[in-house]
Amino acid sequence: MTVVIGFTPEPTSTHALERGLSEARLRGERVLVVNATKGDAFVDPRYGGEGDIDELQQQLDASGLEHEVSRPMGPDIADLVLDEAARVDASLIVIGLRHRTPVGKLLLGSIAQRILLDATCPVLAVKPPQ
Repeated sequence: MTVVIGFTPEPTSTHALERGLSEARLRGERVLVVNATKGDAFVDPRYGGEGDIDELQQQLDASGLEHEVSRPMGPDIADLVLDEAARVDASLIVIGLRHRTPVGKLLLGSIAQRILLDATCPVLAVKPPQ
């Protein structure tokens, strides 16, 4: 089984990554880190650059866990994360949450909300400390 961790190079994702690695250790499972984009990587700050992915890879290597990094592109980020989770038969999806205004949620939707509602396995939503 595999713990899937949604990753962006943002502080909210750092906490989700740490918690996801802890969960994988507790469960004795491998890790799949998903850093997805709609394809507009030059303007998508959530899609890791080369330095971000190198740093991520170093952290994964140091964890001692079996791991993989996936960087899919497609029109819907929530679907990309859910597709990757289905591909590896995930036992858990770990995602970071960030604060958004009610208007922001209404206008832009929520990737986290879609993952929470549509996932076929448990989802752990990690909120960063304040």
